[in-house]
Amino acid sequence: MPPSTLHDAASKAGAGADANALPAGHRLHEFELRGVIGVGGFGIVYRAFDLTLERDVAIKEYMPSALAGRSGKQQVSLLSAAHSETFALGLGSFVNEAKLLARFDHPSLVKVHRFWEDNGTAYMVMPLYPGTTLRRLREQRDACPDGAWLMRLLEQLLGALEVLHREGVTHRDIAPDNVLVSGDAPPVLLDFGAARRVISDRHQALTAILKPSYAPIEQYAESSGMRQGPWTDFYALGATLHYMITGKAPMPATARAVSDEQPRLAGSGQGGVPDLLLQVCDWMLAPKPQDRPRNVAELRAALAGELWVPQRERPASANSWQTTVVQMDEGEPAAQGFAASGLPLLPRPHERRRARGRMLWAVATVMVMVAAIGAWWATTRAPQPGLAAPALATIDTRADDARSVAPGDGGASSGDQAQAGKPQGADVQRAAPAVAKPARGVVPAKAKPKPRRS
Repeated sequence: MPPSTLHDAASKAGAGADANALPAGHRLHEFELRGVIGVGGFGIVYRAFDLTLERDVAIKEYMPSALAGRSGKQQVSLLSAAHSETFALGLGSFVNEAKLLARFDHPSLVKVHRFWEDNGTAYMVMPLYPGTTLRRLREQRDACPDGAWLMRLLEQLLGALEVLHREGVTHRDIAPDNVLVSGDAPPVLLDFGAARRVISDRHQALTAILKPSYAPIEQYAESSGMRQGPWTDFYALGATLHYMITGKAPMPATARAVSDEQPRLAGSGQGGVPDLLLQVCDWMLAPKPQDRPRNVAELRAALAGELWVPQRERPASANSWQTTVVQMDEGEPAAQGFAASGLPLLPRPHERRRARGRMLWAVATVMVMVAAIGAWWATTRAPQPGLAAPALATIDTRADDARSVAPGDGGASSGDQAQAGKPQGADVQRAAPAVAKPARGVVPAKAKPKPRRS
């Protein structure tokens, strides 16, 4: 992107800017001022020319109009001595942001060439970008940009925020008039007047001039329960997307904190934008900080369909484009968004994962039950100890085969014992051990030796 081209579309100068603005032709070191580009919450942005490098640049001057004003030709003075501490805090923040931006190298972040303190205030020199703001671009269109264009815009801005958040910096002033677009060049985040380094457990006394429709509730009164962080920028970015999609800014966060009647975008079929992007936009616009994405990685995962997007209840009040629940032939309510979009709603990634998980649990349960039944069946069919051994002795209880054992006789012979080992039909009892006990009073006789054959 050519840095020397005039940024002709970012002009936000108001009628009161002339009171504190330096005149055209004024010299600041090697820079000659050519006019006012715009006025932000913390200062004034000038178009200037670098006489040394012969290029157009933008110079931002720290000028919080609520605290200070121009006295004399170029000196900046406090409006009241009571503002001295707050002014000094803001000045230090301005310089720290210039130092941080000078280190960053991202196509969607403004590059700082140089900064210095002088005339009771501070200045930073930046490239002069061409293009138009998102606000002006949307005002010139009757419909919202297509979904693919919005997805590319969001991804590039998320890359810039990721660089900032990694350094502990939040932008705090994202809005349609602070994002510059030009042709096929990456969008550029402008106006870091509200940005400052986030220091743990420290409350900043200086607050920015907020844009009610784009500032989340924690920017109005930061406390331990509602601290500012990456989620603060996500709210403002979501509000900017909302404006690009609908052409209207969302309701102020202060009103939504009392009663959230902000219509949801999800399921509305707005401008043919993919419903997933509308769901992510609603997520970013959650009134409570803890209900928003925590970091850029979560947002990217949600946009890729890898992370379930939390859904909030819809407001009770109806609106012109809010979706309606229709009745199907079977008498069951259709999914919200079906009638509005004309397309069936596919299961969301988390629903597919849950269905797959339930199926796996069911299969695993059946397998465990089958294994348990098989083990029980094998156990019940197994031979009991002392009953299934192949050498079990049997006793023939038939009266005609009973043997009388005389005292001193040896009982059954070894041949008889071998014969007794064979089953004898239904009269055989299998409960006897291998060697039967002699009856009471009967003395077993020694086995007779077998006769030798000659």
